[in-house]
Parts: sequence; structure tokens; C-alpha cells
Amino acid sequence: MRSVTYSMGVSLDGYIVGPDGEFNWTEPDKDVFRFWIDEIQRVGVHLLGRRLYETMLYWETADQDAFGDAELEWAALWNPLPKVVFSTTLSAVQGNARLVSGGVAEEIERLRAEPGESDIAIGGATLAAEAAALGLIDEYQVMVHPVLVGGGIPFFPRGERRVDLELVETRTFSSGVVYLRHRVAR
Repeated sequence: MRSVTYSMGVSLDGYIVGPDGEFNWTEPDKDVFRFWIDEIQRVGVHLLGRRLYETMLYWETADQDAFGDAELEWAALWNPLPKVVFSTTLSAVQGNARLVSGGVAEEIERLRAEPGESDIAIGGATLAAEAAALGLIDEYQVMVHPVLVGGGIPFFPRGERRVDLELVETRTFSSGVVYLRHRVAR
């Protein structure tokens, strides 16, 4: 069965976006960016909420003539990757994306039934919180940045039920960023 992974950059105090709406502190250095390039290769489909979709649309609309080698490699992997965008406010999406206004549980069930071993990635705190509340996330992949932002949108929803995790992998980057990968203990 295909795994559902939730991965995002997060501040040390647990936020993916600060109280001012900024997340520029998650901009990866070259080693972290290389890590994300390697990781996206395991993904077969990416589920996104509206805000993350709009942020990531940059890769499909930016002038690629200005990209370096790593950015070109990322765009070559990201742009053709199938994406499912969950939104009740968007009327259309671009690129290799389709718009869904229904529930995340039904979509994940449908995707898990498809053949293949690639991961189902989920991004965006609101969408991931819905999937987590339903027990649909198999792995949490957290890229912890050495910054305290004091509030904003949390990586983990408040009041979520207890979820026991197994540490699968860690990695520390020279920038002080720490990657933590936990599998849900079932």
C-alpha cells in the first residue's frame, strides 16, 4: 500500500509560517535543496491545499532561464508530478494538477488503491491536519529550521489525538537544519 507522507519545513517552535505570514526562513541552502530534490523522486502524487499550491506554482510559472542547475532539476521533477489541489475557493488549477473540492479521505483511499509503490505526499497544514485527524498519515517528515518565530500556522494541529511514532531517520545539515523522519506506529 502506498504511504502518505506529510513533510514541511518548520521552525524550532513548531510553525510552518510565522505570525506575519512569512516563511522565508525555510529557504533551503544547497545541501537541503539537494535533499528535497532526492526526496521528491519517491513521490508519485502530491496533495496540496490552496495556499501551498499557490506558493509552489512558482516552479511552473517562473522564467527558468534564471534557474541554476539545481533549480532546473527540481522544476523538471516537480512540474510533471501529478498534483491534487484541495480548495473550495479556486475554480481552476494549472500544470499537471487537478482540483478537488471533496474530502481528503476519499481521495487518499482512491490513490492508495492505484498500483504503484511511490509515496502520496501531502503538504499544507490545514489539509495535513484533516488527514492526521482521520489517521491517514503514515510518516511525518520534518525539516526543523534553527529559528523561533513565536506563532503562526503550526505544523501539528493543536488538540490532535495522541499518535505514537517510530524514529526512522535523522540528518543534520551544516546550516543547522535538522531532518526528522518518523513513521506512525500501528
